[in-house]
Amino acid sequence: MRTQTYSASIDDLAEREATVYPVADRIDLALRNLDSDPGAIFERDVLADLIEVRQADPARYQRVRAAAKVAKVSVGELDKLTTTKDDAGTVELFPYVEPWPELVDGAAMLATVYKIIAQHVIADPPTICAAALWIAHTYCMDALTVSPLAHISAPEMRCGKTVLLTAMMRLCFRPLSVASISPAAIFRTVERWAPTLGIDEVDAFLKDNEEARGLINSGLYRETAGVIRCTGDDNAPTQFSTWAPKILCGIGKLAGTIEDRSIPLRMRRKVAGEVAASIRRSDSQPWADLRSQLTRWADDHRQPVGRAHPAPAAGLGDRAQDCWEPLLAIADEAGGEWPRRARAAALALHGVEEETPSIGVELLHDVEAAFKERQTTRLASRTLLDILTGDVEAPWATWNRGKPLTVRQLAARLSEFGIKPKTIRLPNEDRLKGYALADFADAFRRYLSGEGGHSSVTPGQPHGSAVCGASPSVTQAPAARIAQAPEPAWDKACHDVTDKSGGAEKKEGHGIDGEAYKL
Repeated sequence: MRTQTYSASIDDLAEREATVYPVADRIDLALRNLDSDPGAIFERDVLADLIEVRQADPARYQRVRAAAKVAKVSVGELDKLTTTKDDAGTVELFPYVEPWPELVDGAAMLATVYKIIAQHVIADPPTICAAALWIAHTYCMDALTVSPLAHISAPEMRCGKTVLLTAMMRLCFRPLSVASISPAAIFRTVERWAPTLGIDEVDAFLKDNEEARGLINSGLYRETAGVIRCTGDDNAPTQFSTWAPKILCGIGKLAGTIEDRSIPLRMRRKVAGEVAASIRRSDSQPWADLRSQLTRWADDHRQPVGRAHPAPAAGLGDRAQDCWEPLLAIADEAGGEWPRRARAAALALHGVEEETPSIGVELLHDVEAAFKERQTTRLASRTLLDILTGDVEAPWATWNRGKPLTVRQLAARLSEFGIKPKTIRLPNEDRLKGYALADFADAFRRYLSGEGGHSSVTPGQPHGSAVCGASPSVTQAPAARIAQAPEPAWDKACHDVTDKSGGAEKKEGHGIDGEAYKL
């Protein structure tokens, strides 16, 4: 009888202790004892509880981790000991980066990032500046709402693209480099690890790969960075995140939708006298120190960067402004010369480059030229088509696999802009299907105007039509925008300027003012 009473008493005591000290309280008790017992949180039963909390309540585990860090506990060792077998690959892929023990000066840190890249990469200052800011943004993803792609490109091989990719991946948050990746692997990788994806040879990888292109494009804005796929035996719809920073590296330009979402990092082949240190033989410690500093700076400044509404870089389009928003916020938060440098880089890489028009905009431009050539406000469909296909340098003469564009295809293309053929009366009183110049007014204003994004390369000519007369000259609106922009650290990015007199294009070659970026 005594034995039964004793057992019952022990069971009652255990039940009362479990009620008074549940799992969470054992962890809290260990945290409170860290000052007197640094090993309290590493006790076997506490670690077992932490493993359970880490799987079931990641938010609580992060709070415990932060408290342990304040108490000078090695959180790297804590992460390692609480990692389950399923997560072991994550630890191996992404080793823990210990934050820098002291406060980090943002301007000095970015200057050091700039210097270490410039030591190993031959590139213009705007490119290196943008790369440094983009690297910093990978550490702030939790607070950002926009994450532009970084597109490293060059016209030919052996221009240093892979070297810049290697340098950036050595400094980015949770870097994961791949030479090729399937569409399914993209969203599953992002969902599981949220890494910085560095994809090389992207010019071959993305060719004719519409699904992969769509997945990459979806990651620009946090709100839309997700896809739904059916998974499991019951094909249950499951949402996967695509919200992760991505670097694309390849030869030449990519699809317009990707270029539109990218920070362009353009490389060039080095010439005699240009020397760069070998990145393969570089000391690993400076890179590790910078990763540690970037981690600490982001821990201290991530939330202000996320809340910031930086002043835009004057002269850029809406999408380019969106892409540069997180980079400008980081530059403003870092201070020093970086706000000026960042906006100068944005203008050099985006603002002064003549954009390549889409095929639709090119068609509008050629239609406008056809109306001007005939000095009329009405053109029959067949007449307009003959003018378009008569230009051997335009794509319309060989649009159909070597055969000319058809009337039906012309109508289909123009319908995308809300323009449809109708019965018109020509000057000779004939009635035919065709187009009226007035119907193009809205499309010309939105897509050919200097304020609308693409600038027509044809200077405005005097014309009797009010519609054509209202079209601004190619150089007027862009010049006004650039004139309002702050003077860049270098304003010499190479670009073409159309002669205002209407003559042939004059090329004005400019060099980069490297002195402004001597750090």
